[in-house]
Amino acid sequence: MSDQQERAQARRAKIEALREEEERQRARKRNVAFVLSAIAVFAVVVAAVLVITRTGGEQAAQGPQVVRPNSHRLQSAQDGKVTLVEFLDFECEACGAAFPVIEQLRKQYTGKVTFVARYFPITSHFNAERAARAVEAAAGQGKFDAMYQRMYQTQKTWAEKQTPADKLFREFAQQLGLDMTAWDKAYNSPQTLARINQDVADGQKLGVEGTPTFFLNGQKLQPKSTDDIKAAIDAALAK
Repeated sequence: MSDQQERAQARRAKIEALREEEERQRARKRNVAFVLSAIAVFAVVVAAVLVITRTGGEQAAQGPQVVRPNSHRLQSAQDGKVTLVEFLDFECEACGAAFPVIEQLRKQYTGKVTFVARYFPITSHFNAERAARAVEAAAGQGKFDAMYQRMYQTQKTWAEKQTPADKLFREFAQQLGLDMTAWDKAYNSPQTLARINQDVADGQKLGVEGTPTFFLNGQKLQPKSTDDIKAAIDAALAK
């Protein structure tokens, strides 16, 4: 092979090597573009999932709940296995009759059942909302249970009357040794009323039509007697 042929062959080999390198560069660019595109698609999918999850969470939070984190627990069971919720009206005669029954059940199932009280003042009861505000104002100072009991213990002295019981409820707060400046502010606060109305809204969406209405582990009860409530609690504990 002559020198001229060798030089020509070398040029062809060099040209071929350059072409191969160019092809490798183009392949690398295509791979990079593919990866970037895949990352972009993944990011869009993740963003969509986050939006859906967040939206679902917000909708769940806005939906009716039998028990909310801020619901008042009269007492709690450590295992959280059984929870009895009562939607109540402090002026309701039937709720007043149910009060000693609930107190007895609280003693009987101490440490075994969580008891939750939720507000549901009936609009036709003149002082029902006031009573709920008085109890909620006391709850702000850690005296929910004490004021809750006081309302039922004195129900016959103020219920079913068409005159405001504000002064009497304030006396209850004083007797409990509350900070009256703080209690007065809470009693008249829009936030206190909003807290009560949240319970009412939940109750309405859950089908509460009157008081007292009970829910056991999220299921609405329709007891005809105290024994029916006990039987339902015992069955839930046995599961």
